[in-house]
Amino acid sequence: MKVTLSVIKADVGSVGGHNIPSQKLLQTLENHLKNKGQRLLIDYKVTHTGDDGCFLMSHKHGVDNPDIHRLCWDAFTKATKVAKDQGLYGAGQDILKDAFSGNVRGMGPGSCEMEFEERTSEPFVLFACDKTDPGAFNYPLFRGFADPFHNAGLLLAPDMAKGFEFTIMDVNYTEGDRVIVLNVPENYYDLAVLLRDPEHYVIEKVVARSTGEIASVVSTSRLHNIAGKYTGKDDPVALVRTQKQFPSTGEILSPFATAHFVVGDNRGSHIVSLMPVKQGGIISFFDGPAIVTALGICMHNGIFTEGVDLFDQPFWDVIRTKSAEKTIAIRDQGFFGAAMAPMEELEYTGVVERIKLLDKKFFIRKK
Repeated sequence: MKVTLSVIKADVGSVGGHNIPSQKLLQTLENHLKNKGQRLLIDYKVTHTGDDGCFLMSHKHGVDNPDIHRLCWDAFTKATKVAKDQGLYGAGQDILKDAFSGNVRGMGPGSCEMEFEERTSEPFVLFACDKTDPGAFNYPLFRGFADPFHNAGLLLAPDMAKGFEFTIMDVNYTEGDRVIVLNVPENYYDLAVLLRDPEHYVIEKVVARSTGEIASVVSTSRLHNIAGKYTGKDDPVALVRTQKQFPSTGEILSPFATAHFVVGDNRGSHIVSLMPVKQGGIISFFDGPAIVTALGICMHNGIFTEGVDLFDQPFWDVIRTKSAEKTIAIRDQGFFGAAMAPMEELEYTGVVERIKLLDKKFFIRKK
């Protein structure tokens, strides 16, 4: 059976600052999909990570379907009204356009989708981040799909011997979708050269070369490219199919134990460690830390099983401590040097305007 998985998420309001949506807001999202999505969807789940509400949906309408996207746009618009009525912070923050125009890409909400022929057993993971950008997935997906240190299947599983095809997007190019396709293992070093710059080059899609089947997709929109100013971090989502011709669930989770450094946190302008947290994890320290959740699900005929919280296991308590220690260590450095985001990311903040004013006060000193 051919099925489409769609994930669409947005921050449209939260309690006490950038922390968590209200229960009334989340119930509004749930009610909208329940009442309006019956004829469109096979199944759905409503989740949240930090202050972002998120829809996971299965259906038969393919990617970029306007009816699916409008369903979610209307839900977030309705939830924005609830957020304003409750006085929530950042009400409608990710709703950057006045009218729906066919799909949510370029309108504020983030999305990633994949269409495929469902396997007999179809396990997959929904990853959702808050307080960081799409490049946060570069490291774990590169190591999970291309590095035998984490993906032992590259050595042990015949189905993965041919490696994977990566589609990389230049997210700083705003005139269209500027992409490059690289294969591993042949283009391993070329891939590494690009992915080391996660604010510029971002994994959009991964495909299994043995079968041509899609393995993973990532939301790649940058909010500041849409709004022309800083409006909050992009808070990306990713879908990863696992097992058989794809990495095992454990192999995809393994790189997150690094608690790697990402851009994000307070005002989206700092370097912090990405912390794997349990479902429903909130934002707290320094409007952070940058967090990621992992929901494991199996699907049959488009119907979801209950989700399992893949970071709700004692092992990840150790990683959370490690992540907190890494974040505290770099935050002790404040705004100096590598502790803040590169200037490319700060161009949409007040820093640039301040530098322009100061630049006029510089003078050439006479010898």
